[in-house]
Amino acid sequence: MKWPATRIADSTPAGFGMYQKARLPKYQGIDLIHLEVGKPNCDTPLHIKEASKKALDDGIVHYGEFAGETVLREAIVARLRRDKKLDVTADQIIVTNGLTHASFAVFFAAVDPGDEVIVLAPYYPQHIGKIELAGGVPVFVPLDRDNGYSIDAAAIEAAITPRTRMICLVNPSNPTGRVYTRAELDAVADLAIRHDLLVLSDEVYEEIVFDDVEHISIASLPGMAERTFSLFAFTKSYAMDGWRLGYIAADPRFIPALLQITIADVAHVNVFAQHGALAALTGDPAPRAAIHAEDTRRRDLTVAGLNALPGVECRPPEGAVYAFADIRGTGKTSQVFADEMLDNAHVVVESGDFYGPAGEGHIRICFGSEPYERIEEALRRMARYLGE
Repeated sequence: MKWPATRIADSTPAGFGMYQKARLPKYQGIDLIHLEVGKPNCDTPLHIKEASKKALDDGIVHYGEFAGETVLREAIVARLRRDKKLDVTADQIIVTNGLTHASFAVFFAAVDPGDEVIVLAPYYPQHIGKIELAGGVPVFVPLDRDNGYSIDAAAIEAAITPRTRMICLVNPSNPTGRVYTRAELDAVADLAIRHDLLVLSDEVYEEIVFDDVEHISIASLPGMAERTFSLFAFTKSYAMDGWRLGYIAADPRFIPALLQITIADVAHVNVFAQHGALAALTGDPAPRAAIHAEDTRRRDLTVAGLNALPGVECRPPEGAVYAFADIRGTGKTSQVFADEMLDNAHVVVESGDFYGPAGEGHIRICFGSEPYERIEEALRRMARYLGE
């Protein structure tokens, strides 16, 4: 019997790096501080949970609309028009099971076997397996590390071939924490238009930006709405990671093919959970502001603490919930550093090479996954171990 299917055997296995390692039996019972996984530490705001509970009590428990409940899609449209300058309508929105599901649908609807997808590195690993499962070939283009991991348009253009189908963009970036400037996005847009390429724009962290940095959706630039899949989620901004709710905004001509994937895959997203998402968009903004204020406080603590460690340098991230620290001054590789922190300091950080070879020499720390006091303790443990 042949097993598994070729598409599985020929694709990169799903993996979660230090997240998986720290859950091995040998670490059970140890007080580990988990800074490796990008999950929010705070609870989902109460008004969001209450809205879903009310939907359940009101009998909203049956099949829903394939693209998502109309009332939610209309609220998404209002939000994208107001905040992202995207001129969309409700029939251009598909509600998905998180951004992971949204990107899966886009890759499977857009990529043929042998098509190349340009991925900026260091990269978000989950996108790689989906590109490969769709039959595509990821082509890695390093960001400019010496210039704060900025986009190198010339390097992207040098990687474009007749097989290139798409550019995959994560903005704000995971793992680097960069928020790309208008000039950088203009350069990507120019390449996409001149070479007739699609763009997948993963914007899951778009509401988590710091220091008055502006986040720009690339689909809002001239000529880009008709070739961009803009992907969003409630995951990080509203502490709704377990709810699995996201959405795609795309040109109307792309919607039927995307729905062909999502309908075959899940039919539609949980209906009463969508009423929680509606409350997130239309309800009290104060809890969201409180989450952002705490993210900012923990970011500042993390960056200062990392820069105080011997051999470690860390630029303040402009967005997302990750500090991407340069540990080359310690003389250790990324994986050795991460392993030593786990085994000796009992702090779990992610090795930079988990995000591809371009991430070597760095570690990624999530400052959104633990309370402020636990991050303080983690930094003390790291300093004590490196001092020893």
